[in-house]
Amino acid sequence: MFVVTNRVFVHPNWHKEFEDRFQKRSGQIDKQPGFKHMQILKPQSNDTPYIVYTEWQDEAAFKNWVGSEDFKLAHQNPMPEEAFSKKGALEQHTVIISVEA
Repeated sequence: MFVVTNRVFVHPNWHKEFEDRFQKRSGQIDKQPGFKHMQILKPQSNDTPYIVYTEWQDEAAFKNWVGSEDFKLAHQNPMPEEAFSKKGALEQHTVIISVEA
């Protein structure tokens, strides 16, 4: 399994719009081959980023999503720069251990 997280530092007065954008576009990513799971994690303090967490069958599935028309559509109208308090970070990981209850 391949996991991608995007840490997004959103100014508090932009939280609602950030969350609304994900609500409106939910359903696009889940149609992608190899997509497994997505969570949007809301920070509990103003200096902590949102985390967009996605799980993929493998790295190739994620790369295919990034190269897809759906990805372009989902990212064609970004929020303005002033919505963000600092630059975020995209992180990619291969799962080597997974434990569930």
